[in-house]
Amino acid sequence: MNYVLNALLPICFIIFTGYAFKHAKFPSVDFWPKMDKFTYYVLMPCLLVYELSVAKIDLTHTVNLVFSSLSGIFLILVILILLNMILHFENRAFTSIVQGGIRFNTYVFLALVNAVYGDKGLVLAAIVMAFAIPFINILCISVFAIYLRDGNFSLRAFFKTILTNPLIGACAIGGLINASGIEMPIFILKSISIVSHAALPMGLLSVGVGLELKYLKHAKKELVVSTVAKLVLFPMVAYGLSHIFGLAGMSLSIAIIFASMPTATSSHILARELGGDVSLMASITTLETLACVGTLFLIVPLL
Repeated sequence: MNYVLNALLPICFIIFTGYAFKHAKFPSVDFWPKMDKFTYYVLMPCLLVYELSVAKIDLTHTVNLVFSSLSGIFLILVILILLNMILHFENRAFTSIVQGGIRFNTYVFLALVNAVYGDKGLVLAAIVMAFAIPFINILCISVFAIYLRDGNFSLRAFFKTILTNPLIGACAIGGLINASGIEMPIFILKSISIVSHAALPMGLLSVGVGLELKYLKHAKKELVVSTVAKLVLFPMVAYGLSHIFGLAGMSLSIAIIFASMPTATSSHILARELGGDVSLMASITTLETLACVGTLFLIVPLL
């Protein structure tokens, strides 16, 4: 039990500290949006580049982990589509249900993997992210294009979003450095390493800042369906697929942790840009972030 508390409580504490800072307007109202942008474009890429460039990667287990995770994402999407045929959700609401069901919070994911498995776990988590982020974006934007035909969908803008994503770019750079065998100067590696140490705490503070409790009073069945799909059904699906793909040990645990993450706090941006239900998306994001505290306390001891 101490192992679980030591892994999860610091993450929870930092998230709720971010929420407290936001409501105290500390250090200022406009600080956190800028800090979140700095974390996303500088701190997190530094972390991913460093970890991937110096890692020893076992491609056999990594490929199975990636395929297992992507298969789980697609299977949850199919289940939600079939469920929509029965419950007939409003189209705008359904796009938010899908985002809540298949997207994941990168900050919480990396922080928890780091707490449980350290640098070796971070490398595997980063590789999963490198493939999962573009795959999820393809699925989500496809859902918007199908269910909201009047949405402002642009294929050119979509590929630009993927190619300019700093996390995907960082994974590509770190992976290329690793594969090429290039030895980076020690002072550059140390500089990147020092900067990267700020990524996870600042990312978790940003998660807390993004919580919007006021939306939870407008709870709907859509909110419940998306949350159950993400925090209950997805981990169960991931467990089954992991055994099918022959995962074990750390790879199995990371696949389940990945599936157990709350949806990304940036989901409402896509909802706003493409005409989705923004308030429902904010509700789903907040509820899943809060609820995952409880579900992870049940899941982590089983890993």
